[in-house]
Amino acid sequence: MPHPQLDRSQLKFRPLADRANKLRIERDHVAPGTPSGPMPAESAALVAESAARIRAARAAGAPVMLTFGAHAIKNGLGPVLIDLMERGWIQHLATNGAGIIHDWEFAFLGQSSEDVRANVARGEFGMWQETGFHLNLALALGAHDGLGYGESVGRMIQTEQHHIPSREQLLAEIAKAGDSAHAAEKAAAAADLLPLLEKFDLTPGRMSLAHPFRKYSVQAAAYRLGIPFTSHPMFGHDIIYEHPMNCGAVIGRAAQRDFLAFAANVAKLEVGGVYMSVGSAVMSPMVFEKSMSMAQNLALQAGGKLDKHFILVVDLAPSRWDWSKGEPPMESPEYYLRYCKSFSRMGGTMRYLSADNRDFLLALSAALA
Repeated sequence: MPHPQLDRSQLKFRPLADRANKLRIERDHVAPGTPSGPMPAESAALVAESAARIRAARAAGAPVMLTFGAHAIKNGLGPVLIDLMERGWIQHLATNGAGIIHDWEFAFLGQSSEDVRANVARGEFGMWQETGFHLNLALALGAHDGLGYGESVGRMIQTEQHHIPSREQLLAEIAKAGDSAHAAEKAAAAADLLPLLEKFDLTPGRMSLAHPFRKYSVQAAAYRLGIPFTSHPMFGHDIIYEHPMNCGAVIGRAAQRDFLAFAANVAKLEVGGVYMSVGSAVMSPMVFEKSMSMAQNLALQAGGKLDKHFILVVDLAPSRWDWSKGEPPMESPEYYLRYCKSFSRMGGTMRYLSADNRDFLLALSAALA
């Protein structure tokens, strides 16, 4: 017998504009060219080494990948990331579900970051109509159109619209399910989307959605520039799962595409590519190690091996261990720095920098100027 489930249709959602927020993007953003805070000489040298590695990677045609936690967006660093993309230094960005949400809320409202403690106590945390409705709808439409998670949201922001297909179009796609494997996959995506459109009585055609602060959106810039911006969510971790527009099959469809797009670029690191993990203690190392294993599997089959890549891990926690010597013993506290330990097992050259993400990205941007 199935276990009982909570009925999200009974939840009360409020307009996003009613929410008190801690951050305002016009006030709190960081402009490219802003000086970084002071760094120890050893840290500055590591930033310089990373910049040199990035230059060499681009000269060799290898990708530079940047994976970051949501705080890089919350700290107002969107314009710095956009500048790095526009100057050609970054070929892939990746974040978690929260990074997607903060970037969208900044673009749509100009504000983000609610008071979690107070709003949970009031039963209001995450209960914001526009965030839940529009992000989930963008994902459902994107998954139907063959897009990944970050690309779906980036398209919505950049084009400032949803394009709603008709009920007849979706039923026709579903009816073709038996024609081929491709038709079956398209039919499944249509079947995910159709009940959502009917549940919310959405009219076919263009649904305009202004994003007055779009220039601050990293996702929109990546979509405009044709650069992969992938999201690697965990189910139930983000506020959009509270909304009845949310569909698990849609999340899986879009996130799987992003995972495989991420892995495809990891496989290209073999010619001296650079991977930077900034402020992501769990998602980045976990997704990278599976991607690297698949990429290594393919490389070995082709008679090669991935060992020329450079990995830079940036986080706040200090580490006294020299990771070039391998893993520390289990009795050492550094052994439990999961992000360092995981990346030290990934081959190539790995470095660790203890720094604030704002200082690091500003210093790196200056070093690449």
